[in-house]
Amino acid sequence: METIFDIISLTLLTALFISPFFIIWWLNRLAIRYKFIIYLTIGVLTTAIIFLTFGWWVDISDQMLLEHYGYDFDAMNYTERFGKVSPENMERVKNLEMSIMGIGWPLKVILTYIFYFPYILIVYLLTYFFNKIRLRKQTKTNK
Repeated sequence: METIFDIISLTLLTALFISPFFIIWWLNRLAIRYKFIIYLTIGVLTTAIIFLTFGWWVDISDQMLLEHYGYDFDAMNYTERFGKVSPENMERVKNLEMSIMGIGWPLKVILTYIFYFPYILIVYLLTYFFNKIRLRKQTKTNK
């Protein structure tokens, strides 16, 4: 069960890092003006949706794993909560319980997206400069 959750999480994480490259590749194929503004709009919307999905998935998968291990969310005390958890899974369940406590997943997503946003800009700048260098080399070889 954990393996399936990890595969889905890794797929969403990979989509976060690949999607800006895919968007800029798609926009470069089109003959449009104002590519930067369109790239930024589509990039922010797409990655924000993926980020929200990823944040929600991490929270839900942790809760599903806790249920799978026997954790009781409706219990009133420590003994009832961990009563059905086997001793070999106790450490894992305690770590999962700590990860879902605190701020909620929407706030986690918003705070981490602030650190992710510059990545979208860096991808655009890198592809812009690599395209400029590639065009210069092509014009030099054509002369």
